[in-house]
Amino acid sequence: MFKSVFRPCAAVAKNARMTLPVRNSILMPQMMVSPIRFYSATTDRNEITQRVVDVIKAFDRTNASADISSKTLFHKDLGLDSLDTVELLVAIEEDFDIQFPDKVADELKGVEDTVEWIANHPESE
Repeated sequence: MFKSVFRPCAAVAKNARMTLPVRNSILMPQMMVSPIRFYSATTDRNEITQRVVDVIKAFDRTNASADISSKTLFHKDLGLDSLDTVELLVAIEEDFDIQFPDKVADELKGVEDTVEWIANHPESE
């Protein structure tokens, strides 16, 4: 979802004050760089839903016979208890390279809630 690039920071290099012996003993680049993060366009909701469903299917504590859709609830339809739900949300966080705030994680009850939050989260991949 995001790309990091490096931008020259002439001000940093110019402001780096070193004594002459130290400066001569270290190969100091003329320009230092600082990272910049660019965000790409938002991910399609259908793609997000499919990725969440794939994570759920790969999760070993779900009912294998469960038909997973956007309306699937973690507790009612998948038979997950609270600890299993937390572990599933951690697996989704790892897949999307995001982190759910604790307050939000407590409110995510199903696939639709999770997809909605990820789609509105600016740093999800």
